[in-house]
Amino acid sequence: MKRAVRIAAICLLGVVLTRCVFAQPEKVDTAVVAKIKFEGIRHSQIMDLLSSLCDVYSPRLAWSPEYRRGAEWVTKKLGEWGISNVTYDYWAPLGKGWTLRNFSAMVTSPVPYPLIAYPAAWSPGLKEREAEVLYLDATKADELEKYKGKLKGKFVLVSEPIEVKAHFEPQASRFADSVLLRMANADMQQGRRGLRGPGFNRLNAQNIDSMMSVMASQFPGVDTAAMRRRFNAGVMGPLKLAFAQQEGALAILSAGQGDDGTVLVQSALLPRTGEAPVAQRLGAYDPKAPETIPQVVVAAEHYNRMIRMLKKGEKVNLAMGLQVATTKPDSGFNIIAEIPGTDLKDEVVMSGGHFDTWHAGTGATDNNTGTATCMEAMRILRVIGEKYGIRPRRTIRMGLWGAEEEGLIGSREYVSQVFAKRDSVSGASAMFGGPAGEITKLPEYDHLSVYFNHDNGSGRVRGIYLQGNEAARSIFRAWLTAFGDPTAQTITIQNTTGTDHQSFDGVGLPGFQFIQDPLEYDSRTHHYNMDVYDRIQEEDMKQAAAIMAFFAYTAATRDAKFPRKLPASGTGR
Repeated sequence: MKRAVRIAAICLLGVVLTRCVFAQPEKVDTAVVAKIKFEGIRHSQIMDLLSSLCDVYSPRLAWSPEYRRGAEWVTKKLGEWGISNVTYDYWAPLGKGWTLRNFSAMVTSPVPYPLIAYPAAWSPGLKEREAEVLYLDATKADELEKYKGKLKGKFVLVSEPIEVKAHFEPQASRFADSVLLRMANADMQQGRRGLRGPGFNRLNAQNIDSMMSVMASQFPGVDTAAMRRRFNAGVMGPLKLAFAQQEGALAILSAGQGDDGTVLVQSALLPRTGEAPVAQRLGAYDPKAPETIPQVVVAAEHYNRMIRMLKKGEKVNLAMGLQVATTKPDSGFNIIAEIPGTDLKDEVVMSGGHFDTWHAGTGATDNNTGTATCMEAMRILRVIGEKYGIRPRRTIRMGLWGAEEEGLIGSREYVSQVFAKRDSVSGASAMFGGPAGEITKLPEYDHLSVYFNHDNGSGRVRGIYLQGNEAARSIFRAWLTAFGDPTAQTITIQNTTGTDHQSFDGVGLPGFQFIQDPLEYDSRTHHYNMDVYDRIQEEDMKQAAAIMAFFAYTAATRDAKFPRKLPASGTGR
């Protein structure tokens, strides 16, 4: 037995030594790197692209006429560069388009002042009315009863006031070297798809405590008190909405996250009188969504002022009008464009980001920066192809995805139609580490080499997340070294979540997202009304586009396809 073990060990050592001696180093054409950087940095068009995307063709809610108008501009722009192979990839589910036409909100008494406020997306309209404001101060369902008969014809405040503190630290930041070092040295996170813990397929007062315990154990230092408030709002919000609607309220108003007049605004809530499994909850865009009432999100300071006046016994009146336009339910679509390959043209390298944006700002950092990065990368590759005859071996395909904000719908549908389908499971089960379902591979599955995504704001690229794919480390190390930016050298085994690379990674395909400096993404731009062109950092964007072009080209010209990690959950068939 010992002799057999020794022989096996010698054989294994021989295999390792053979691989070390004969493994081919990753090839990088440094002349092409220089050409990409020169075109991408010295002749950049990215800020002009961003001005058009932000100032003229935003906002672009999924399914809206503005989304299609923006897509037509992208198609025309790509055509001007000689990229004419552009198609629209249609998918279900159906959704209603929603456009904000006009909105005004002003407190008229006891002291007049205009509100910093925005209607939630897919909120119904409201003819201009002046009416009394009432605070629905209930934190539990049984506390709603005392407000019966008191809400009819009133504007109703439904959320608790938000504590506003002075900012003694900068709200924008770049990753410190110490943070990047920790990322580079990190082990694989527990739970590839998120938290490990009980199956939270229903939100209620009992499992919020369990969820907070899991959060505290896995993320030391997280503000669980703030998270608990948000979860409570998530539980009570739809119940308060249903109650206010039944009682005949004119509209509901809530305090938006953020301060200094910065307001986070997303979609309207739907009324719910009982609990529903997460996977069965509809979005407000859904043609099957139940009727709701107008919903407005107010800047914290202005919302808090109304509550303070009410608590002093003052009668607060508000004048509000809201005009919206909706379209009949229709399919959504992605924008797909290609630069054809040569000898390996049937294989594909993809880059992408989502094209839909929220409506309070202009979607500058979420995700016009990603859209412009991918477009500019395609332009750079087209230019060096024309100037120097540099052609990718594999086809380079760009995907601009729709309805990412509603749950990665566009990229998920594209992957399921083109590459692989995964059996449907509870969304909460997948989020909290439950079974992910079986994968059914389609014929194109083996033709995709790799997908690169850009969707974390305007911050400089500092490296890349491996998504647990250790085999990619040496490749990315060679690429980042060859690119030669000392600020972009971090490679971490860790996963990152929340955007379209997950649609690829989730079916076992190599899908990657870049590490980016956070800047003020979470504090000022991500889904906020200040997500506008002026918050974009020009030099960071030039660097991002050049790296995207370089990664796409190098992946498209290497001899082998990109390595894949161990099979994803499910045996495949």
